[in-house]
Amino acid sequence: MTSVQGARARARVEITAAIKDEARRQLAAEGAAKLSLRAVAREVGMVSSALYRYFPSRDDLLTALIVDAYDAVGEAAETALAAAPPEADHLARWTAVCRAVRAWALAHPHEYALIYGSPVPGYRAPQDTVGPAARVGLVLIGIVREAYTSDRIALPPLDARLRPEAERIAADIAPDLPPAVAVTLVAVWAQLFGTISFEVFGQFHRVVEDRDAFFDDAAARLGREAGLLPRP
Repeated sequence: MTSVQGARARARVEITAAIKDEARRQLAAEGAAKLSLRAVAREVGMVSSALYRYFPSRDDLLTALIVDAYDAVGEAAETALAAAPPEADHLARWTAVCRAVRAWALAHPHEYALIYGSPVPGYRAPQDTVGPAARVGLVLIGIVREAYTSDRIALPPLDARLRPEAERIAADIAPDLPPAVAVTLVAVWAQLFGTISFEVFGQFHRVVEDRDAFFDDAAARLGREAGLLPRP
């Protein structure tokens, strides 16, 4: 790559970052439904036609923001798992990951709302978002998988009526885990983000005061529901 090409590539990276930063400011002020490419272009000092060379449509810009948000919370989960002390048991690792996801959500409420809040009218997420969206789930599945292979898991009960669906879910997300574990993982994953959403969106106001302790207990409960056993 020539020096001119390198300078152009760096400039494109910088302009793309500036566009996304302004879009995030608009998300915080107006919400995703009102995100406007024209308004973003105006604030970053570009004409609309120039901005379209970076993001051809509002949906393309939204997708970039969504992927960034999923990657950021996924990285927070992965970093928390990597930082867990070697002596930590599976339940402690699970709780540490959940705590990191909550911390990211509280620090980035508008980005959290973009990926876990109300759907944006008229927007359909493309396939590009699937991989980033799975990062937190894959971390949690990995902890449970390690516990299962170490014989440190208590199989959750499974209603016979749910077995066909549990087997389908297991085949899709974790074919090496028992269906009872896989279907329970989906349930506790939904409960985890429901608990975080209640806090981010203010539903715990005048209900839960010590939210750190409350969340740690809730996360540990979810881990035990998934079958994780504390160190004896």
